[in-house]
Formats: sequence, structure tokens, C-alpha cells
Amino acid sequence: MAPFVAVREEEEEGQGDGLDLRLCLRGRDGGCVVVMDLDSAVLCGSSAFFAAMAPEPNAAAGARRIEVDGVDNIAVLEVASSIMFDKGIRSCLEYIEAVPWNENEEEKLKHLFARCTFVEALSKDVLARLQTQPSSSSEDLTGQLIQSVTSSTNNSARKDMQSLINGLLSKSSVYQKDLSGLNKRSLYQICCSCLNLLVELFKEDSEPKCGTGQALKIRHNKPMIERVSKQSENLSWLFEILVNNDMAENFVVLWAGQDDLIRMHEQASPMFRYELSRISAGVFIALGQGKVQCPSDLRSQLFRGWFTPMLTDFGWLQRCSKGLDARALEDSLGQALLTLPLREQQSLFEEWFQCFASRGAECPNLSRAFQVWWRRSFAR
Repeated sequence: MAPFVAVREEEEEGQGDGLDLRLCLRGRDGGCVVVMDLDSAVLCGSSAFFAAMAPEPNAAAGARRIEVDGVDNIAVLEVASSIMFDKGIRSCLEYIEAVPWNENEEEKLKHLFARCTFVEALSKDVLARLQTQPSSSSEDLTGQLIQSVTSSTNNSARKDMQSLINGLLSKSSVYQKDLSGLNKRSLYQICCSCLNLLVELFKEDSEPKCGTGQALKIRHNKPMIERVSKQSENLSWLFEILVNNDMAENFVVLWAGQDDLIRMHEQASPMFRYELSRISAGVFIALGQGKVQCPSDLRSQLFRGWFTPMLTDFGWLQRCSKGLDARALEDSLGQALLTLPLREQQSLFEEWFQCFASRGAECPNLSRAFQVWWRRSFAR
């Protein structure tokens, strides 16, 4: 962007007599912040600094010129404001509004505008870049951004946007104070939308097809796998956001109550049914690590519904990890299981023992948790 150059004073005032010295203040980026034509006698008589810089008169060379480089644009504006130099204020504001700012300069401007009052006609364009418009809250905006991510049809772009939103919402982010507002109701509406789409996909897969070969072809087709995977990733990501903002208990309620999905899991192709257990894995890890606290009956309902599918799908989860830490899952699954009443623990550990004895590494290794349960139950 070409730097803004202030209007020469003699052109604005129509008075050129005696203005034989041009003063040019350049910002650190090389752009001209203020350019003025002045009376050299007045300037040099008032300032030893400028008197030392002023060149000698030379009729052949034309007007004399002083250039000062590396000037802090905001500092010039602050000085002009303090001495009520209106033309300097206007020149600075017009220049500042027309160029990009870094974050440090933006913070300086915010502090300056908080301390100083400028004429609205001159400062409105700068303020428009500094102040948030009142049309929408951060909660509404954040919900809209998350909805856009879950609706994205481009896998690569969706992952990039997920990372971007995660960074903005991170408690350690410098932007967190601006996007920290999350509307719980809106977030759960998005969760329910993704969950409904996931249920519809499994219903579509479970519908009778004409001909065994055609059924197998449709059941294993790539578009179906990609559609199921997308909604699974959406729900896992949304659950992560909920956990990080202490809002995740209702998600456990939703997931534990998915009787239709649990039933359809048994008939679905293992090529994509394991995506359901990927969502369960996130929930079990959060419970086992103490990141989500739920009542005993809810934890029991979750295990009754999703423990068996987890045992069935664990081998697929290891082969298609997509970032899932299988060791963390094993540890957390065992820890979460140990929070159940002892009678329920026994039933689930018996089921796990039979599965592990026949499938080995294709089944999660809950040996450590099993030993804890055994000691608590029988070795007193």
C-alpha cells in the first residue's frame, strides 16, 4: 500500500510566502506520517534539533528538506494531540487508518483513544477498525463458526478450521478473552444435528438392499464410510470443546441414550461401525481421567450400552487410530470401569476376560484394572 502523504499546508491555506522548508516525518516502515512546508526561520529558531538538521539555502537546489526516519506513528499522533495540532492529528489519523497494524500498535492505539478525545469526523474510520460492532455477541459468532466447521464438505479444510477454532478457544490463547463466550444451548444443538445425521446414516445402511452382492457393494462403499467418519469426527471434536469448557455431562447423557445406534452397531459393517466406538473412546477417556463427572446411574448406562461395542471394535481403533491413543484408552477405560458399583464391575470384567482370552491384542488390555477389582472384591 502506498504511504499516505499529508496535504501541504500552503496548498490548504493558500499561503506559500515564507514556507521555504519541507519537514517530512517517516514511520518505521518508510511511509510518510506527516509532511509540512514550514518557515525555516521559525522552525530553526524554536528548535536546536531541527536547526542542526536544516540544510543551507541554495537557490539552484530549490526548497530545502528535512527528513526524520524511524518515527513511531502513534507517538506522533500523541504529541500532536497533546499540543492540539489539528493538522498533524488529521494527517496521522489518515495515515494510521490506511496502513496495516501489528498487535503491539493496535494495543497502543486502544490505550491512546482511551486517554485522548479526537474529533469524530477524523477518528471514526480508525475507531471502526478498533471497536467491535454491536450486531452480534462472541457467543453467537463462535456458534456460527463451529456450525460452519461441522458443515464443511472439504475434509482438509475442516481439519484446518478445527485447529484454528481450538487455538482461539484455548485457555492459553491471547484471543481467548474475545472468543471465550460459548453458548451451551447452541453447542448442543449442533451436537444433536450431527448425531441425528449419524443415526440416519446407520439407518440407511441397515435398510434391506436388492441382491446380496449389491447389498455388500453399497454397504462397503467409500462415500458411506466418509460420511460416517465426518460425523464421528465432528462429534468427537464437539465433545472435546465441551470437556474443555466444563459442559460435557449432557453429552454423556446423549451418548448413553443412543439405543438405536447401539442396536444398529451389531448389524453394521466393521469398516465404519468402529467410528461409533471412537466417540465412546473419547467419553471413556474423559471419565477415566476425571475430566467429566457423572452420576453413578449414568456411568452404568454408558457401560451397559457401549462397553461391548468397544470390545468388538478395539482392533479397528488400533489399526485406524486417527490420533487416538490406544494406551490412554485402555488405562482410562479401566479407571472408569472401577467407578461403577462392584456388582456391575464383576459382570463387565467377566465379559472382558472372555473377550481378551480369545482375542488377545484385538481386545483392550484391562489387566491392571481387573487386578484392582479382584483385590477389592476378594483379597480383603
